[in-house]
Amino acid sequence: MCESCDDFQRTLSLLVALTVYAHIPGADLEFIDAVGPALAASLPEPPPGVLPPGVDPAD
Repeated sequence: MCESCDDFQRTLSLLVALTVYAHIPGADLEFIDAVGPALAASLPEPPPGVLPPGVDPAD
């Protein structure tokens, strides 16, 4: 797998894990509020084939 594909998959996995954590009773909401947007902003360009043709992730 390409390096950017690994970065995309790793960041997406962290976002999914953070989402799961957010639904656990007693989750640290300040942590979620701080880390969630940072992870989303650091999500690299999706590898080819992840999004359907014609979809622009910038929209």
